[in-house]
Amino acid sequence: MNTPAPTDIRLHQKSRYLEISFADGQTFKLPCEFLRVHSPSAEVRGHGRGQEVLQVGKEDVNIVAIEPVGQYAVKLFFDDGHNSGLFDWGLLHRYGEHQDEMWQAYLERLKAAGHERRASGPAPVQTEESDS
Repeated sequence: MNTPAPTDIRLHQKSRYLEISFADGQTFKLPCEFLRVHSPSAEVRGHGRGQEVLQVGKEDVNIVAIEPVGQYAVKLFFDDGHNSGLFDWGLLHRYGEHQDEMWQAYLERLKAAGHERRASGPAPVQTEESDS
């Protein structure tokens, strides 16, 4: 699959979201909590199907640094110490396109496990550019 490259990546720490624009004209606003609980790391995904580890208590997590990895990915450093897993362009694009259904599935997994989020939805996404 030929994923478009990002044209802009902006971290909005105050609002706790990553804004990423792609060459195909799409722009996605991905909350830090969403990215943390869907990290592509083995710590979150496990080492095979059915070994996923449900992430709880990540409502207030933030990204503190972004490190480019070649021309194909970024490594995100979260303030809870998590920094493993590479977020490649294809993954970030898919996350943007499927954010709503992925978030609902996460909320359902939390509920099934008997956990409750402190907030009723994903971290609020705001559109102002001045909070970077």
